Amino acid sequence: MKQMLNIALPKGRLGDKVYDMFEQAGFECPSIREKNRKLVFENPETGVRFFWVKPVDVAIYVERGAADIGVVGKDIILETEPDVYELLDLKTGTCNMAVAAPQGFRDNQSRTLRVATKFSNIARSHYASMDRDIDIIHLNGSIELAPIMGLSDVIVDIVETGNTLRANKLEVVEYFAPISARLIANKSSFKFLYDEIVAVTSGLEKIVEGEEG
Repeated sequence: MKQMLNIALPKGRLGDKVYDMFEQAGFECPSIREKNRKLVFENPETGVRFFWVKPVDVAIYVERGAADIGVVGKDIILETEPDVYELLDLKTGTCNMAVAAPQGFRDNQSRTLRVATKFSNIARSHYASMDRDIDIIHLNGSIELAPIMGLSDVIVDIVETGNTLRANKLEVVEYFAPISARLIANKSSFKFLYDEIVAVTSGLEKIVEGEEG
């Protein structure tokens, strides 16, 4: 019996879009379209088993081998640095990691910069590359509020349209990392299920190139 390829997909809009790409590439699983509360869906004919995971958990499932491959945002890869192979940029869910601040902000280099973010490792790495002393304030939501209320000088966050920033009188100071959905693989699975993983990767690559063209 053919071994199933376990695929972790991020719950939500991105996951739906990415599943469409798998389907177009010939790795469909019709039961995933049914309206129910199931989390695991498989299709023995195509040899795939999909399961829905909270986006921030996809890399954990893949790194630890519960999933052979998965789709995760580049932001999560940069933040958590999982021990996985990054196989393909799916060119969807695109946005940018950025530094934003109140309009007209000027950085006073003589004092420690207060940075509010939920991406502490990304922010730390970014400012370390500039030898800038920072004080990281780790928040889990409504990052834009921090400089407004005087908690921080700037924020480091994902920016898609910039509408939320503008609505709160903030502006982008610097874009520094392009973010998009990436296909990742468990290192052991890549060795033992090489043909299956390469087949999926190649199929998705054709879809990505077709959408770009």
